[in-house]
Amino acid sequence: MLTVSVVICAYTEDRWDTLVAGVQSVRDQRRPADQLVIVVDHNEALLLRASIAFPDTEVVGNEADRRGIAGARNTGAGRASGDVIAYLDDDAVAEPDWLAELLDPYKDPTVIGTGSWIEAAWSGPVPRWFPEEFGWVVGCSYRGQPVAVAPVRNFIANGMSLRKEAFEVAGPFLTDIGRIGVVPLGCEETELCIRVGKRFPDSQLLHIPSARIHHDVPAARLTVRYFLLRCFAEGLSKDAVSRYAGTGPALATERDYTVKVLPRGVLRGLGQAVRGDLFGLAEAAMIVLGLVTTVLGFTGGRTGIFRRLGAVWGDRRIKGRNQPTPAVVSGTAGTDPALPSPPDAAGVP
Repeated sequence: MLTVSVVICAYTEDRWDTLVAGVQSVRDQRRPADQLVIVVDHNEALLLRASIAFPDTEVVGNEADRRGIAGARNTGAGRASGDVIAYLDDDAVAEPDWLAELLDPYKDPTVIGTGSWIEAAWSGPVPRWFPEEFGWVVGCSYRGQPVAVAPVRNFIANGMSLRKEAFEVAGPFLTDIGRIGVVPLGCEETELCIRVGKRFPDSQLLHIPSARIHHDVPAARLTVRYFLLRCFAEGLSKDAVSRYAGTGPALATERDYTVKVLPRGVLRGLGQAVRGDLFGLAEAAMIVLGLVTTVLGFTGGRTGIFRRLGAVWGDRRIKGRNQPTPAVVSGTAGTDPALPSPPDAAGVP
């Protein structure tokens, strides 16, 4: 039987309650994890607190020489002993059948990875203007994703799993891209999944809607400002991915989403407005505005106008926000011939 290691990545004590709940949800799985690893991203106080609170769990610091969740996930993969590595963020809680559902497809040897359905745990009323097509803005599943088991290009990292072999052959998450603390860059899992797909062309990455986790959505993410900031950051991030993976693989899913999913959302919103629900008009407007803002971020990164902003905004040097601890290099792009080289101008000046 396959063994599984669950890796939970954390960076701030502000999420302590959800971290505790997430750890407990892993312990309560009907199919128990064979190993649980908590990785703390350069925060001494949190590392100490978690080590004391979870004495029966392996709690380690991010071993990368830079801040960011990509390095934390690589550290967890390096510590994992399981045949499969499953990830959970420090603001997510898994349903009791999560691991069982996530692991069942691995009975098929062609399955190299599986991904979860991420349900939003809203901290307050959902804004009436918020379109379901943009659930990814708050790190959750969204309208347009498959509602049945289906092969996909990539997963959202929170709740995803991969065979350990995928990391051994395709390499780690690239630490040049991805989220740092509250900075809403991302797409490190997109790049990795594309790379895994290239290295394992006869394998499948399967979206498993029955593998469910609940992701905390704080009030700070329920504003128009955050919505647009996250869309802009997604465009910058997609530019970074396309410079590693090529625009074809990096944007294939996005083209389908833009051409099919978003127009249906706009029409639905307009239909609601015609029937007297003016918030439908607001939803339609936000879909258009979100798309335009994402394209602006991508185009600005592609042309170089905003690329320096992406580098400065995504400053990964160990300093400041997360209370740094000494670390060693792990999984940095350009240090392994199996990994793609960093794109131009991606470094921090």
